[in-house]
Amino acid sequence: MLEKLLICTDLDRSLIPNGKQPESANARKLFSQLVSDNRVTLAYVSGRDLILVEKAIAEYDLPFPNFVVADVGASIYTSYNNGWLRLKEWDEKISLDWQFKNQSDLVSLFSDIKECRLQETEKQGLHKLSYYLSLDTDIEAIIAEVKSRLENEQLKCNVISSVDEQINLGLMDILPLSANKRYAIEYLMKNQNFEIENTVFSGDSGNDLEVLISPIKSILVANSRLEVKEKARAEVSQMSLNNSLYIAEGGYFNMNGNYSAGIIEGIFHYFPEVDNWLKK
Repeated sequence: MLEKLLICTDLDRSLIPNGKQPESANARKLFSQLVSDNRVTLAYVSGRDLILVEKAIAEYDLPFPNFVVADVGASIYTSYNNGWLRLKEWDEKISLDWQFKNQSDLVSLFSDIKECRLQETEKQGLHKLSYYLSLDTDIEAIIAEVKSRLENEQLKCNVISSVDEQINLGLMDILPLSANKRYAIEYLMKNQNFEIENTVFSGDSGNDLEVLISPIKSILVANSRLEVKEKARAEVSQMSLNNSLYIAEGGYFNMNGNYSAGIIEGIFHYFPEVDNWLKK
């Protein structure tokens, strides 16, 4: 019998319907109803910083979570007295990768690389160093140079590159190696006494792959890009983890499987008894 459930979800184009595909009517309402059950612990796991997570909660009328894993895993917050309390234990844990340095300590390593333009102060974090890169530059070569300099300093880092299509710029985030979504979720599981059997994650994109191809029960919403679905399928097949990945197809409650509809569909795939938690 399922006594409690940790639901972890990405935000943009996973729970938040800000992609090109349509959202099923009432899907977010059903999701909110499900996570309001006192047996559910809800965590938002996002590349957004805390301020942008708060904006998303307000703009899309999302349920208030118990935890926020922000900055792609570089920070974790718990709700506390109608506000947020940052988990210092997580900060200390990931700071080992950077030899107890922080974001400001690393900036000087790349000050001579003119193609790297520091992002705004509010987009930086204690353990997150972020740059803009012009799409006209050789981004792969720049990242290779950045990685080389980090290795020379014996800093264990994860360098993540992506493209912001809205502003037509490349993005580069430098994080401690341990600061990713999977490790952050596993930390939450241990911290809150959850196991593989009662934890689920949902996502849509490449920066969710480390969780999607792990033993953690995971959901790819139907609006995920085809190449992400194919890569996730191939990876879990190679590692014999097929039973830990569910790709939403639509049809449940006559919904299309996009965004929160896909999350609900996946949760009920793994935990059919949760259907009884909804007050339909």
